[in-house]
Formats: sequence, C-alpha cells, structure tokens
Amino acid sequence: MRILFVHQNFPAQYARVAPALRERGHDIRVLIPTSNKRPETYPTDRYEFNDGKVPERHALISHFAEHVRRGEAIGIAAEKLKTKGYVPDVICGHLGWGETLFLKDVWPRAKLIVYAEFFYRNEGLDVGFDKEFAEYELAASMRVTSRQASLLLAMNSADLAQTPTQWQKESFLAELQSKIRVVHEGIDTDVAQPQKTAFVKVGKGAQVTLRPGDEVLTFVNRNLEPYRGYHIFMRALPKIMARRKKARVIIVGGNDVSYGAPPGLGRTWRDIFLAEVKDRLDMSRVHFVGQVPHGVFINLMQVSMVHAYLTYPFVLSWSMLEAMSAGAHVIGSRTPPVEEVIRAGKNGTLVDFFDVEGWAEAVIEGLAHPKKFTRLRESARRTIVKRYDLKSVCLPQQVSLVESLHAP
Repeated sequence: MRILFVHQNFPAQYARVAPALRERGHDIRVLIPTSNKRPETYPTDRYEFNDGKVPERHALISHFAEHVRRGEAIGIAAEKLKTKGYVPDVICGHLGWGETLFLKDVWPRAKLIVYAEFFYRNEGLDVGFDKEFAEYELAASMRVTSRQASLLLAMNSADLAQTPTQWQKESFLAELQSKIRVVHEGIDTDVAQPQKTAFVKVGKGAQVTLRPGDEVLTFVNRNLEPYRGYHIFMRALPKIMARRKKARVIIVGGNDVSYGAPPGLGRTWRDIFLAEVKDRLDMSRVHFVGQVPHGVFINLMQVSMVHAYLTYPFVLSWSMLEAMSAGAHVIGSRTPPVEEVIRAGKNGTLVDFFDVEGWAEAVIEGLAHPKKFTRLRESARRTIVKRYDLKSVCLPQQVSLVESLHAP
C-alpha cells in the first residue's frame, strides 16, 4: 500500500518503522518542509512554510494560527501531489504542529494515524507543577487552553492515534482515548546494553578515561532546563561531591530551551543554576559535554554508576529507557511518566522531584555502594527488553498498527 509520512523533523519518531514498512513492500513517500535538511532516503516532496511570527489580532489565537498556516501549506502541497495522481492509502503524521489538519480535505478516503505525544492542560500535568517558575495567572491558563484547539481538530480527523506510554495516552481527554493505541517506538537493546569494555574520555588537555566500575554520575537533557530537573540536580550536587571525593559528574545537554519558558536577558538555564552552586563544587570533576552523538551517549550510560533522571509530568525521555537498558542504576523522579517504568527497589530508585536532600542522599548511596544495586540494574535491563525492545516488541507493534488501517 501507499504510505505517506508527514513530519517537520522526519524521520523523528518514524526512523525505524518507515524502513521496516518499505522492506515489507509498501510504497513509502515523505512530505516535509524545505527547512528539513536531513538526507532524503525516500521519494520526498516539500512544502514552503515561514514559521516566523506574524501579527495577529489576539494573542490567544497566535498558536492556533501558526498551526493552521502550516496545515494550509501542507494542504496545498498535498493537492499538488494529488493532481499528479498520488493517492495514499495511509497517512502517518505528528499532530503537534498542525501538519495533519487538512490532509483529509485532500484525501478523504485515506486512513490517517497521528502521533499523539501529549495533550496540554492548565492543571494536573506539567503546567503549574513547579511553583518556582509558574504561578497561576488567568492569561497563562487561557493560553494553555487555547493550545488544545489544533490538537482537538487533529484528533477529530484521525482514524487512529499512537502514543508511546500509557501516561501520555491518559493526558488526552477521556473521550479521545478510544482512538489511541500505546505503542512505543522502541529501544535497540542490542546497542544499549552493558559493555564491560566501554569507556569515555572527558576533560580538556590531559583527558581522563572513565570505565565501568568508576565512580561516574551522569545527567542528561536535550537542553539543560527546569522541565527535566536540571535545577534540582545542580542543587544536590555540592553535597554529593563533598561526600564522594572521587566522583566524576558528566552533564549532557545544550544551552537552548526545548520545553517551557526561556530565562530571558540573554542568559541560559545552564549558567543560572551553575552559578548558584559553582563556588561549592570541584569543577575539575564536573564535565559539561554539551550535546553528544548517540554512540557517545550509550558509552556514557555503559560507564555510569548512577544516572539521575528527572522530569515534570511530561513526555518521557528515551534517554531514561536507554540508560536502564545499558545497565545503569537509574534514580528517577517520583513523577507519573517515570513511575510507569521504574518500580522503587525493583528496577531503580525513586525520589520526590523537589527533594534536593533526598536526591543527594540517594546518589551518594548509589555511588558508595554500587554492588548493593546490581540486582536493580539487571532488573532494569530486563524491564526494557521485555516491554520496549525494538525488534521483538515495539517495531512489530508499529508495523501492525499501520497495516491494520488498510486490511484487505
């Protein structure tokens, strides 16, 4: 069958399922913006879209207007494809940016499956969770509510939706959940596995080589920011380093903002929270390595004695699952997306997100007595292999989900 993938950052969540479907004989095509510079591995069409801000009559419609404009651009590109004779059987697209809004207007009989990552709400999820950065204001609450508009339209036109975790499914309105199937994209557990010979080099000049068994504490964000608990981790670090004199701390992440508000005034969250504790840290043992290639990240997880993962009630990061798969002792925040995977004392350790003292003590314990947590590390890997393995679990589920929409 003909399958069209629509995603501004393609391949993104479709990096594994698209080639798997092609291997099964399906005709794969991609529709992406001209700004996507990734190599073309499938027949590809592009749409023009300027995502720069444009004046609107009311601030509350700006987000919706941007999504409608993007959807319109894709609709025009899709119509051109249609006039050339292309008609997909199934369309796969992310609902987060308005890309799928008008595809059914062009191809009403095509089956549409959307990637339903998260549904914004003004209470009970990420918004208002961290009182240090978010106080209730009516205007802010209305902005969150208005962001639901394009998501609702996208879900309304979809025949089916995919989301990676049960908690993310439950972020959507109850009346929408019957359309949503929980299918994770999968973790390549053959790649993310314990490796006794793994090593990483850190530091400038005379680099230090770190191997499994060394006292290594890791922390990973795409970008270092409050949504993923960077501020809590940094506040726990002085006590950790004072008690563990040989510990090396590897912090992965960029200086931009992936989620939430930027700090403003040209500053970065990284520098703000580092400045808060820097005079109490031995900076020769703290290594900010920026964003690293995936292979380097896996090596870091293989040498990590303790991996700290924090998140607001928000989308669960692949990095936590890959850390568990690679055999790290993961200490996670006691927040719903983490609790779906980690069971305290069974396959990891949980600490209240805001408990700085608790984080320090849990990490110190993990670094001081690593053998005590061997069973947890082994159990963590078994959890990922059983529930999230790419080849045996998740990829077959993804393929089946797509193919089910065009059963003969």
